Amino acid sequence: MKKQIWVTEADKQRLLKLIEDLSEVPDKRDLPHIQDLKAEIENAKVIQDSKKVPADVITMRSKVRLRNLTRGTEAEYTLVYPPEANAEEGLISVLAPLGTSMIGFRVGSEFDANLPAGTMRFRVEELLYQPESAGDFHL
Repeated sequence: MKKQIWVTEADKQRLLKLIEDLSEVPDKRDLPHIQDLKAEIENAKVIQDSKKVPADVITMRSKVRLRNLTRGTEAEYTLVYPPEANAEEGLISVLAPLGTSMIGFRVGSEFDANLPAGTMRFRVEELLYQPESAGDFHL
């Protein structure tokens, strides 16, 4: 059984628009990620009022510390929209396998990500920044 993930109504609408735009002329490399993201969003619990988002949920533009349980390493990532992505700076696109996998999970949750290097298991260690809990509802 798949774990329940959470998404704000604003993020859901933005992501569905992104998926719609990308689906019109998809890059074949992105197609599986687009389909995975769509499935994640369709199965997510939607939070209507962004002010009521639990402070431990990864939303768009959240900065998070993840532990790679497969490799025993930790890293910080910020979940962003594709044009903002820069892996060297830890800005992970929501369409990247890790980004699609992490959205909506809570601190303490574990999830698998199908990365180019193989399937890796991650745990959400800490949410360093979440726009909703910081009052940054415009992001």
